[in-house]
Amino acid sequence: MTYLVIKWLHVLSSTILFGTGIGSAFYMLLTSLGRDPRTVARVTKLVVLADWLFTTPTAIVQPVTGLYLVHLANMQLGSRWLAWSIGLYVLAIACWLPVVILQMRLAASARVSADTGQPLSAAYWRMLSIWVALGAVAFFAFLGIFWLMVTKLA
Repeated sequence: MTYLVIKWLHVLSSTILFGTGIGSAFYMLLTSLGRDPRTVARVTKLVVLADWLFTTPTAIVQPVTGLYLVHLANMQLGSRWLAWSIGLYVLAIACWLPVVILQMRLAASARVSADTGQPLSAAYWRMLSIWVALGAVAFFAFLGIFWLMVTKLA
């Protein structure tokens, strides 16, 4: 494959990865703040599905295409902007992995609340707080990566 095709796949997968993350976070957070356990249970289940269908494949495609682009362009992995980009990506994925587990637990907790007619539990709100904190770190890490990819400054 040519450099241009790989670059297109890299940009496309980054768009899907970031867009799914932003969209999922928006809907899950706003739905949770609405406090209706039935709605929260449905939306959190869909957020988990979106992570498996969109985020997981693109999280794998990103480093594969990125490293292949580095190879095709004869770039140095040790260049500052690239090293920072890789470091920020590792940070973002390190935040995302526990987020996936939290989302599954949030969905299960919301389902129990919906099935029993109870409000969302204190445990749900604690997990959601951690989910938001990890998501914020990943969000800013991805913003940094986008800046570095465009400017190649560091």
